[in-house]
Amino acid sequence: MKLIELKMNEYLDILLSNAPAPGGGSVSALAGAQGAALMAMVCDLTTAKEKYADDHELCREIREKAGELYEGFARAVDEDTEAFNLVAAAFKMPKDTDQQKEARKKAIADGTLEATKVPFRVMSMASEGLQLAERLQGHYNRNCDSDYGVGVLNLMTCMRGAWLNVKINLPGVKDEDLAKEYEESGRKMLADGEVIADRIYSEIEEEL
Repeated sequence: MKLIELKMNEYLDILLSNAPAPGGGSVSALAGAQGAALMAMVCDLTTAKEKYADDHELCREIREKAGELYEGFARAVDEDTEAFNLVAAAFKMPKDTDQQKEARKKAIADGTLEATKVPFRVMSMASEGLQLAERLQGHYNRNCDSDYGVGVLNLMTCMRGAWLNVKINLPGVKDEDLAKEYEESGRKMLADGEVIADRIYSEIEEEL
């Protein structure tokens, strides 16, 4: 059964155990799913009120995109653990002969690349989610201020957590140009995301 299909207490019990996966990458993706879900909820609670009629069209657009991000994050909860399992399995491969050593080396490299791609993709989705949140700023039901803020915090936690998972795998990415691209693009996404998240959080805190 997939992690995303487990009951909440079952999932948390696995995290509580000494099992190496799911770990930080899956948790980061779950934080992203929660953030996107809260953005969708805020949009729904805005379109339900005629008081915010001028914002309905924007909220419907953001609601649709937030729903798509939610689905992507939910898939990534399992994809991250699956990528980790690829690396773990590769390290357990036999290495008695030169042929086995080469096969093991390739499997480790392939698994590490996948374990880098998944959190980088999660970062990209979190970046998109924060940009949606920025567009939503000032155009939602103000009774949802805290929900909106917590959604942004979850998206930022997702991005920071995914970045740590990119970073820990980068040394194992053999393509130096690709590793450099991940490093530079990841740092830019993180910096841009922090600006958005800090600005939104400060505004909400001042208004509450």
